[in-house]
Amino acid sequence: MTVSCILLESLDPYFNLATEEHLLKKYDEDIFMIWRSESSIVVGKHQNALAEINHQYVRENNIHVARRLSGGGTVFHDPGNVNFTFIKRVEKMEEVNFKIFTQPIVDVLKKLDLDAYTTGRNDLLIDGKKISGNAEHIHKKRVLHHGTLLFDSHLDKLRNALKVDLSRFEHKAVQSNRSEVGNISEYLKRQMSVEEFARFIFENIAKEYSDFNVLELTDEDIFEINKLKEEKYCQWEWIYGYSPKYKYHNTLKTSKGKVQFTFQIVKGKIVDSVWDGDLPESLTEQLSQKLLSQNHDIEVLKPLIKSLEKELSIEGVVVSDLLAVMA
Repeated sequence: MTVSCILLESLDPYFNLATEEHLLKKYDEDIFMIWRSESSIVVGKHQNALAEINHQYVRENNIHVARRLSGGGTVFHDPGNVNFTFIKRVEKMEEVNFKIFTQPIVDVLKKLDLDAYTTGRNDLLIDGKKISGNAEHIHKKRVLHHGTLLFDSHLDKLRNALKVDLSRFEHKAVQSNRSEVGNISEYLKRQMSVEEFARFIFENIAKEYSDFNVLELTDEDIFEINKLKEEKYCQWEWIYGYSPKYKYHNTLKTSKGKVQFTFQIVKGKIVDSVWDGDLPESLTEQLSQKLLSQNHDIEVLKPLIKSLEKELSIEGVVVSDLLAVMA
């Protein structure tokens, strides 16, 4: 079977993720794709997005937040990271095997004198540092396997964007395993740009196939991908609302004591909020009513909390401080 190989030019993470789903479900042939994205946090399909991300840092640094089709843990994308995608028709479950897809990548890295290896989990390492995270999704008899290759990523930005206080959350969602990471460029014996590295991976994987063609997306493909992007991948309901149900709790110290609250979240919406501490019952009831059925999203909660600014300030609560601990 001919393998279609794509070197995707888009840096739009939502378009790129939609492209993967489009190729998985609309094409029949096997596919290999190399792609990069702007700075973004990409959570696994079954993760609680809010529990994986330092949202204040993400907002301040204009980092996109996206959810992908596959499971597994959260990864960081930026233009210094190269992503690879294999889409393959399978007849037996034995073919759904991470090594089938990671070994070709390891072999290509060896051509650059890079000693990459796997721990047997879903990652690739060099010198004990993680340089690649991988995940898979199966649709009918087609498997989508994709992974990252940290080439020259902003690792400080990666660490800060994923720094979360998990003690505030109670949930059964898949959690990421935090690992020490490293950039491939640090181990190269000869310098190359991320663009050169991406093309090197692309060309060396493609030529391993006995029959391949370089595929360019048609206008119809692009139209359908953009439609999927706008209707799914850019939507709050997919990025945050798809998260499994969870509880979020936190405490705020005020000039008159402290305020404690617990939110119950289902499909991203606050279905119940319990307030306790040094607040009158009438105010806690107002807070509970205002937040009921609202998205657990600081931009949605901000005007609701600010509408009670006068009442809260009387009780020693600074609205900006309260908002800072609510999401």
